[in-house]
Amino acid sequence: MIVLAVNCGSSSLKFQLVDATRGGERRLARGLVERIGGGATATLELARGCVTHEAVPAPTHEAAVAHVLAWLRASGTPAVDAVGHRIVHGGARFTQPTRIDAPLLDALTAVADLAPLHNVPGVAGIRAVRGHLGEAVPAVAVFDTGFHATLPEVAWRYAIPTELADRDGIRRYGFHGISYAYLVSRYAELTHRAPESVDMIALHLGNGCSVAAIRGGRSVDTSMGFTPLEGLVMGTRSGDLDPAIVGVLAARHGVDAAEVERWLNERSGLLGLSGTSRDVRDLLAREADDPRARLALDVFCYRARKYVGAYLALVGPAPALVFTGGIGEHAAPVRARICAALAWLGLALDAGANEAAVGDARIGVAGMPIDAWVIATDEERMLARYARAALEDDRG
Repeated sequence: MIVLAVNCGSSSLKFQLVDATRGGERRLARGLVERIGGGATATLELARGCVTHEAVPAPTHEAAVAHVLAWLRASGTPAVDAVGHRIVHGGARFTQPTRIDAPLLDALTAVADLAPLHNVPGVAGIRAVRGHLGEAVPAVAVFDTGFHATLPEVAWRYAIPTELADRDGIRRYGFHGISYAYLVSRYAELTHRAPESVDMIALHLGNGCSVAAIRGGRSVDTSMGFTPLEGLVMGTRSGDLDPAIVGVLAARHGVDAAEVERWLNERSGLLGLSGTSRDVRDLLAREADDPRARLALDVFCYRARKYVGAYLALVGPAPALVFTGGIGEHAAPVRARICAALAWLGLALDAGANEAAVGDARIGVAGMPIDAWVIATDEERMLARYARAALEDDRG
């Protein structure tokens, strides 16, 4: 089955064309269209090694999809048999990969307010692909919240009036679930164990950041909550804060709560702390001479270390600690700072292995109780895997 995996961000489109079989997945092509809406560029790569970098006219996600599909046809890749779409928020209703039809699209539009920066472009991507490939090509929605459907009630319920929470669907959902599902599968493969035996604390660190406590291959807690704003410090998101701050800022600045929420999503985190950049690479380069850059990194690592310590209490003895995401995979100094002074808990990084890590690599000190790894996540591979399995279930 040839599956097109589509991952739409607020201003980006990532994709892979995958030959998906039960024995594994083989990537045929992949690419990324960035800065959709203005000055868009595309990086397109075939499995045989041909890479194209180009400016593209992509004012909308529909235009980006059209460009990608035209490039795939011109490159001579096989015809698409099925499509897998990443949808960030499925609400309480959608926890399993689900075949896409008109009622599902309506339902996804109805919950768009829970993750407007992600669900809206996700639905736009679905409509664009359907418009070009036709409804005869089956498509599956895979929900980032789905992996966390196993959270126990003590982890997902907020301490607000139960009647309000139940009526309005206010609960912790968690995100980055497709990435965490891949980490469980890949770590099990690398260490020759069954996925259902994996105990892990996983840190997905990128522009969006979260941590998950995984026991027996299943999520038992995670840092993001009702929306992706809760939890760790992120590129532009504040993460955890006193909810009373929203009302105070709204009153003092004469704005509504929605505007304050926008500040917390778009002007906070590393960008707000440093005043200059949300990019960890920039902050690492200037922290020696810029106290605010150094503080931003310190707060970022401190918050992550707190969560690691808390989740060790949930997962139990000797889990694996796995880093992934753009920062988690590439920023060795950040990994080292998060794990600093945790040797008494059984966790220490091998400095040389940490600095040299590329792709999937063990970075923990040999013989320590907690195994530490960097694993390069592959959400698009998981999308293809989920789509194939869902469609085979439908046929079966």
